Amino acid sequence: MGKIKVGVVGLGIMGRVHTRAYKSHPDAEVIAVCDIDKARAEAFAKEFSVEKVYTDFRKMAEDPELEAVSITTPDFLHKDPVIAFVEAGKDVLCEKPLATSVSDAEAMVNAARRAGVKLMVAFHNRWSPPYALLKSRVDAGELGEPIYAYVRLCDTIYVPTKMLSWASKSSVIWFLGSHIVDLVRWIFGREAVRVYCVKGEQVLKNMGVNTEDFFHYIVEFEDGIVGSFENSWILPETMPSIVDFVSRFIFTKGCVYIDTHHHQAMRVYTSEKSEKPDLFGGPFEIHGRLTGFNIRTVWHFIDCIIDDKQPLSTGEDGLAVTRIIEAALKSALEGRPISLV
Repeated sequence: MGKIKVGVVGLGIMGRVHTRAYKSHPDAEVIAVCDIDKARAEAFAKEFSVEKVYTDFRKMAEDPELEAVSITTPDFLHKDPVIAFVEAGKDVLCEKPLATSVSDAEAMVNAARRAGVKLMVAFHNRWSPPYALLKSRVDAGELGEPIYAYVRLCDTIYVPTKMLSWASKSSVIWFLGSHIVDLVRWIFGREAVRVYCVKGEQVLKNMGVNTEDFFHYIVEFEDGIVGSFENSWILPETMPSIVDFVSRFIFTKGCVYIDTHHHQAMRVYTSEKSEKPDLFGGPFEIHGRLTGFNIRTVWHFIDCIIDDKQPLSTGEDGLAVTRIIEAALKSALEGRPISLV
């Protein structure tokens, strides 16, 4: 079997991550890239030695050589390219969140089912070592039955004001909440039944960025299990890391605390700054080999194509997360709990 011929649509931060991951996989070959900005697409293709450049994903979907594709466009621009590629018979890896509405997510999942192709959602933290280890211990019964979890995933204000040009068209609960909602649902192995959420919107809107500052929400899962979640992106830029990510999982036979960004494993001080490097996510090189859980997520997609197996995080998982977040947004708007059953 030859190398899987892949493409990448959307050449921003995550487009670069996916491209680097594919190019480091021994059984993948990046043959095409696509971005609406022609100059960016051409420069990107030159940097990564990619032969084909597109500015229209629909034209790219018609490429007979292409077997699989990553969709790394902004949160709210996943539906149309995903459907175009699955209907063209290509396997698709879509960045999280799968969609920003349940109707869009359902359309994407149904299209993939009809086409008989793989639709994977890049919930990268499923490949993060501490969370993968936690999941294995939960599944082995070592910790007993789940009771509740608290997860906080926040960003500094740099992200919505400087890093993302499209922050006003999304929300921190889509951008960050999709990560942690998926984690708790996956680790506990339960579906959500009810959501209650509150939000705040002052800082960013006063700066001309039309999106919420934060969300706090409680998700009740089956069997009375509860998840408490916090997302914001207004922390000061003086924080040692762009990301603030901590969690606690409580079980009948124990508890697990995970902190991937306030650790003391590595601290770097220069005359200009101090930092605690992300030792999990990546991509970064160790002895000339690219690694990090972001890389392993993309590698898993290629391995699933080669071995013809179901991805660890499916389109159906993406749909379930979309249902929870849409319910949280409705709850915050209406000021009441929202049932999912």
